[in-house]
Amino acid sequence: MNTGNGDPRLAAEQRARVLIDRQLADAGWSIQDKKELNLFAAEGVVCREVVMKQSHGRADYLLYVDKKVVGVIEAKPEGTTLSGVEWQSAMYASGLPANAQLRAITVDGRLPFVFEASGTETHFTNGYDPYPRARRVFNFPKPGTLAQIIRDAEADPEHSTWRAKVRHLPPLDERPLRPAQITAIKGIEKSLADQHFDRSLVQMATGAGKTFTAVTTAYRLLKFGGFRRVLFLVDRNNLAEQTIAEFQNCRTPGDGRRFNEIYNVDKLTSAGMLGSSNVVVSTIQRVHSVLRGHEVTAGDDPNLDDFVPDAPVTVAYSAALPPESFDLVIVDEAHRSIYGVWRGVLEYFDAHVIGLTATPGKQTFAFFRQNLVSEYTYPQSVADRVNVDFDLYRIRTQISEQGGAIEAGTIVPKVDRRTRKERLEAIEEDFEYTHKQLDRAVTAKSQIRTVLETFRDRLFTEIFPGRSTLPKTLIFAKDDAHAEEIVTTVREVFGKGNDFAAKITYAARDPKGQLQAFRTSPSLRIAVTVDMIATGTDVKPLECVFFMRDVRSAQYFEQMKGRGARTITPADFQSVTPDASAKTRFVIVDAVGVTEHDFVDPPLNREKGISLKKLLDKAATLTLTEDETATLASRLAKLELQLTPEERTELDDVAGGPVRDIVRRLVDAVDPDSQAKVLDGAADPEAARRDLLERAVEPVAANPELRTRILELRAAHDRVIDEVNKDVLLDAHGVVDPSRAKLVVESWTKYLEDHRDEITAIQLATEAKVLRIPFTDIQELADRISRPPYNWTPEVIWDAYASIDVDRVRNSDRHTLTDLVSLLRYTVGLDNELVPYTTRVQERYAAWLAQQEQAGTEFSPLERWWLDRMVDVIAASAGITAEDLDRSPFTDKGGVDGALRDLGDRAEGLIDELNTELTA
Repeated sequence: MNTGNGDPRLAAEQRARVLIDRQLADAGWSIQDKKELNLFAAEGVVCREVVMKQSHGRADYLLYVDKKVVGVIEAKPEGTTLSGVEWQSAMYASGLPANAQLRAITVDGRLPFVFEASGTETHFTNGYDPYPRARRVFNFPKPGTLAQIIRDAEADPEHSTWRAKVRHLPPLDERPLRPAQITAIKGIEKSLADQHFDRSLVQMATGAGKTFTAVTTAYRLLKFGGFRRVLFLVDRNNLAEQTIAEFQNCRTPGDGRRFNEIYNVDKLTSAGMLGSSNVVVSTIQRVHSVLRGHEVTAGDDPNLDDFVPDAPVTVAYSAALPPESFDLVIVDEAHRSIYGVWRGVLEYFDAHVIGLTATPGKQTFAFFRQNLVSEYTYPQSVADRVNVDFDLYRIRTQISEQGGAIEAGTIVPKVDRRTRKERLEAIEEDFEYTHKQLDRAVTAKSQIRTVLETFRDRLFTEIFPGRSTLPKTLIFAKDDAHAEEIVTTVREVFGKGNDFAAKITYAARDPKGQLQAFRTSPSLRIAVTVDMIATGTDVKPLECVFFMRDVRSAQYFEQMKGRGARTITPADFQSVTPDASAKTRFVIVDAVGVTEHDFVDPPLNREKGISLKKLLDKAATLTLTEDETATLASRLAKLELQLTPEERTELDDVAGGPVRDIVRRLVDAVDPDSQAKVLDGAADPEAARRDLLERAVEPVAANPELRTRILELRAAHDRVIDEVNKDVLLDAHGVVDPSRAKLVVESWTKYLEDHRDEITAIQLATEAKVLRIPFTDIQELADRISRPPYNWTPEVIWDAYASIDVDRVRNSDRHTLTDLVSLLRYTVGLDNELVPYTTRVQERYAAWLAQQEQAGTEFSPLERWWLDRMVDVIAASAGITAEDLDRSPFTDKGGVDGALRDLGDRAEGLIDELNTELTA
């Protein structure tokens, strides 16, 4: 349709203005002509066709907020390249006539808000930004939004908008964060400050703490960055409660208050969001429904939250949820199609978008314009003890691989999909099905049973050898009917009841309660699900992820695999799986070939048949292959999870730094991306790869003591169960064998000679020749000798001496670690008699008390209470410090404060004197 005297250009301009007027009206602007101007009509008034000062022409629209001129709109026909007319709108912004300048808000002589619009495209430049730059927006902001920007600028002229504030954030408090989280947060903040992109992508392995990273980022941007509201998108609505709980439980740096004591965290509802909300949690499906004005319930709705449209969605302006509603949108592994069919919802908001993902795909990288601000891979998370490594176990059956066939005339059960009512019916013609139709069009009960029986029969011999309790297992089914069949068969195959295995799907009864029971109940061992536990849901004791359905998405597989990756404290783990000491790995059981897809990366533990000793020997000779290097990293990471904190500190000391850093270097050396950087442009790629591996192995290869200590600690934590060899009785007697005792004493003496240069306690006993040795050094010696092949305790060595040097050894009913001091001194010849350490301390204490009495010093019963118990600590710990007074039993009488009260100014002097007299 042509209007405007038949001029197509004028007609296009007129159509554009009609659309622009509609968009302004949707945002709450009152649109007026110059001759009818009424600035009292609304908070925001738009005046058409305003003549600017001479030579500047006529502005298409002038914007008034609170009766003051604040901006200008340059209207162009649809299809116009808007960046090409920015000069024109900029000219109008600085060309107000004299009478209008009296009631104008300006920045450096120009109106702060400049728009170019064609009715189908709108560009917006905010003059308060540090480097004002046009950006595309879905619609014009509301008048109140511009008014708020002006108020912010007046309150803080130097940092008017969040784009200015993020350049001056305070230093990050790194104490509660992991290194990968620190890198991610700093990468996000740098991306925001640089303003090169309006999107930031964080690649972080499943289980590495993406949500806590997001919580910390949101807190800093809300508190210091000028951000007012954050939208957090989750993959499933049932994860919204988990995310809200994580926000609420996060303690903020500084005053330590919980996040929700400072900021409001709410779920998105049909009414949009509360005006007081600072963080809004939702699925993208629910956001889309709210934008369309549809009713959204608060509970889980699989029909809504699992819905994926066939074509990209379109969105329209929503007054309840305008584009400027959020300053930041965080996408936490939200629906895997989010950057395709759901892209329009993300681009609706005038906000910076942060993506958090374990496995970004090509479409993800494209949406975020390749702006990867941090990268943290799964193997790196294993090296850092954030996750555990995994093993693969493949189960193949004939029907799983080839499908099956049923002859015509065979009577078979058929199940109505809707009612689940079963009937018997003869097949009219031959029925053949492929493996792809399995558990969709046809259910082969024998296939399900064969797979589960194989799992049962191989469980304690091949998959988890030596265990007796079924590890917590999650089975992924194709649909709810398949899950139902698997649960029934599991109970039959294992001969267990309802509390042993449960279906946890949206269609199940009380899925949230069942999920919590799966986390904490020792009896519920197997859960069968479809999608509900596929992403984001933590079940830390989980040790077996069982695929009875195929997955063709790398991102989705990584999320499903990640359910088994979480680490857990030994105490929490043993509370639900009592026959295991620590979670050091999990197993992917593959019954459908899912792990044979190209996108599935191998585990670090690739060479299962090689021992740790052989790996260390090959490391010493620099002959490790790439797969063996990865396997060494896996074995060391597994060992670190088994160690006590004291053992880990000991190993780090021997290594000259954290063993975790060594593991990380090994992991990085086999990482394809790390190798690509080294090999790119190398004259000899194979030599460059070998050099990379050798540099990673060097801390192990160049440290023989570290290799020895690793094997000692491994032997101390691993116990081999021999079920093969039958024992034969050789002898039994009730007397101490002198030859055996002599062998122990000789071995102990040689041990002290061989290890004098590396064990501090031996050095102090032989060189300083003192009775007082720090308890940490005594503990180190005790730990070392308790490991194979010695397995010594102070009592074993003491009894050996008692059987040889009968006249020179005083026996004791109870030995303590401090008796090692007596053993050391006796062995090296400093003492002629082997006296229990406690006895020696008590004898010296009695002598000291006698000296005090002769000098005229008497102690009251209350003072003796303190002194007697100080001596008990010295006898057990080879010394006492002021810090010990804040522990039992001293806390019964007030701890340090009580000592100062009852002993007065002498308290510190008495501690020093007792240490000197009783242990010197």
